[in-house]
Amino acid sequence: STQSTWGYILKRFRKMSESLNKSLHQLQSHYEQELQKKHLRDLLKDNSRNSALAITFDGILFDFARQKLTGTTIELLQRLSEEAGLQRAITKIFGGEHINFTEDRAVMHMALRAAPGDNIQVDGKNVVPDIHEVLRRINTFAGKVRTGEFKGWRATRPLKNYVVVGIGGSYLGTEFVYEAMRYLPQIQQRAEGREVRFLANVDPVDFARATYGLVPSETLFIIVSKTFTTPETIANAIAARQWLLADATRRAGKRLSSEEEKQVIAAHVCAVSTNLKETSKFGITDDRVFGFWDWVGGRFSVTSAVGALPLTLAFGPEALADFLRGARSIDNHFRSSNRIQDNIPLALGLIGFYQNVIQKLNARAILPYSQALGRFPAHIQQLEMESNGKRPVNGRTGVLVFGEPGTNGQHSFYQLLHQGQVVPGEFIGFSKTPLTTSGEADRHDELMANFFAQPDALANGKTIAELIAEKCPENLRFHKEFTGDRPSTVLLFPELNPYTIGQLLAIYEHRTFVEGVLLGVNSFDQFGVELGKVLAKGLRQVISKTREGDAVALQQTQVNSSTNTLLKTYLRPRL
Repeated sequence: STQSTWGYILKRFRKMSESLNKSLHQLQSHYEQELQKKHLRDLLKDNSRNSALAITFDGILFDFARQKLTGTTIELLQRLSEEAGLQRAITKIFGGEHINFTEDRAVMHMALRAAPGDNIQVDGKNVVPDIHEVLRRINTFAGKVRTGEFKGWRATRPLKNYVVVGIGGSYLGTEFVYEAMRYLPQIQQRAEGREVRFLANVDPVDFARATYGLVPSETLFIIVSKTFTTPETIANAIAARQWLLADATRRAGKRLSSEEEKQVIAAHVCAVSTNLKETSKFGITDDRVFGFWDWVGGRFSVTSAVGALPLTLAFGPEALADFLRGARSIDNHFRSSNRIQDNIPLALGLIGFYQNVIQKLNARAILPYSQALGRFPAHIQQLEMESNGKRPVNGRTGVLVFGEPGTNGQHSFYQLLHQGQVVPGEFIGFSKTPLTTSGEADRHDELMANFFAQPDALANGKTIAELIAEKCPENLRFHKEFTGDRPSTVLLFPELNPYTIGQLLAIYEHRTFVEGVLLGVNSFDQFGVELGKVLAKGLRQVISKTREGDAVALQQTQVNSSTNTLLKTYLRPRL
């Protein structure tokens, strides 16, 4: 029960607080006395240290030599992880215990990529057969759409455009994966002219953007909402229904009957949801609704039907299978060892905590040197900030996350990274380009030369002595000095493919969990998103009543004078 879980949490923190605080104090003292004033350029001169601060797994190299770390620091971080009960927490999450204690739920997105024969228990039930039954249904449905067996209304056109309607975790992860895969040559062959678009914002412009140039009779909408009540998503779903019916009416040359309207929606709309009552009321037939479970949080749901349905429609089942297999490889890697030197997500999480709490660096930049990962920073921004951006526990909370692919970011915000405030960077690259002509390989080498140069430039900087040796004019030396000593990590994968995309996703999912445990927060609720939505609901009613001619609705609303003025200004053009 929630009460007993809370009791466990409180008991656990009382028991471990003294030893945990001692470990934190030792780590803080070690950093301040031995590392704070030691420059990274000097630490990087120690070759044996550099070799020790790297992990290899399945062709991945994780290099964290450009961090203010030594062997002693690693030992202290290892002790900290033990005092924080990190290994127990990992055992609990994989064991299906209700670690989401505020909502009394298990957290088991890892089961979504389990092999068919695995046995993963949640609340006394092996959930793997149900997961693979959903995947089987998705493969069957997507296969019939892709072959043209399922067509649009009146069976006149194949459905080749898919619009995902969802917000937050209902689309960000899927968009990242879709964009990462879509230009891979082997994937392009399977896509065969199909396209996925994403509609999230309730702003009418987003609907216009998402549907621009699409033929309604060739378009399938995928409504993603676990409860089928998310306001923005349902508003966009209604707009999609109107768009489809307007086109069908035009093509029919007459007003549609209620039965014909049902046929249009049934042919052109499917859903990822658990609320069959509401999806049925909308007009979606049950055989076109694909479910998931309350132990899958939205921002951890891309390996559920949330991502599986649009990705399989676009690319077929093979790419999804490889993607899930890659994520599973990291799930197994993460739980296989509690040693920092053997565990990439564990090391990445502990380093993030160290930067945040010990070094007092409260931001991080996600820097993929791959344009295919253009939407990865946005997904990780939500994953980490919604998971760990909670009320501070003992003064500790999550960090600000932002990012952009290289080399674009170099001409955007790297100026600040090099000479402004210190923001740890997380560089992600691939040894091999998926595009194989000689010209493309040369450009990939150009990209990767920057990938290798930037972490060293951040760490080493450029000294006044070096500027003098270069005969830099004295009046420019202040402006051209780079202090360096700016930490970063490097993740280097063999190549970009569905398997490594799954690995990258799982590394960051588990890293987020590690930091949440160390911070003492629940990484799996999101009460912070609710207050503004509640206030918006009330203000929406005021706006609607005013539009309808209620002259006193605005006067009676309980808002401050500033908001009242803003509302009057907004409403004035149409009053």
